[in-house]
Amino acid sequence: MPALEIPPARAAPVGQTRHYFLGAPFDDIAQEAAVDMVRGSEDQWKFRYVVTPNVDHVVRLNGDRLLAPYYDDAWMSLCDSKPISTLSHAVSLDLPLVTGSDLTARLFKTVIKPGDRIALIAANDEIARDMAAAFPEVAFRSFVPPKNVLGDPTGLQACVDFAAAEPARFLFIAIGSPQSEKIAHELAQRPDACGVGLCIGASLEFLLGAKKRAPMWMRKLGLEWVHRLASDPKRLWRRYLFAVVPLLRLFARELASRLQRTA
Repeated sequence: MPALEIPPARAAPVGQTRHYFLGAPFDDIAQEAAVDMVRGSEDQWKFRYVVTPNVDHVVRLNGDRLLAPYYDDAWMSLCDSKPISTLSHAVSLDLPLVTGSDLTARLFKTVIKPGDRIALIAANDEIARDMAAAFPEVAFRSFVPPKNVLGDPTGLQACVDFAAAEPARFLFIAIGSPQSEKIAHELAQRPDACGVGLCIGASLEFLLGAKKRAPMWMRKLGLEWVHRLASDPKRLWRRYLFAVVPLLRLFARELASRLQRTA
């Protein structure tokens, strides 16, 4: 794994600070502040997007620095990992925990209004159909890309073209990482794209109840990953197992780098 890189500072939302921790950008924005930032962006025409990096994202990002612009250029980069938030306390960063699931739920509860145009890039037709049924007052437009869209330039471009053509207030990109972030980054280069994009993983499935979140006590203790692993071990065991050692290595290098700069 390459040495940690500390990129030059990028523009974070006004009044906020962007930190680079474990080789990834994180903004010191708590959940309600993030919701307020999204709510206040309604009059902004230029497309902007939000990413929610977790342990899986950070490990992948450090293994492939070509992904860095997808996160560096995000309007907001929010910490979606209790372990990363906890580790940040050791270097006095105290990164707020803002999960994509919580952010999505808050937006649908307090920000999205009847009649709003919402675009979805969803993993399957069932999610798109269930969202329209759960929120009938919202004007949804949905696109379901082909499988393995990251390796399919035509399919990925179709996602970008769909979103750019939709004058939606919000775009929820829910097809996993790093394809969601790549689509959002490509959209940010398009002068005809508007609204706020949110790369939010499986958050729509949690919102719909198709997947169950951990009980609140587990979330508070940072054990939501245990619940998710138990709920879908066949898909997640490899991801979690092979992320632990790289994360600890990244943290050791982070500490060494910070001590060296201090010295």
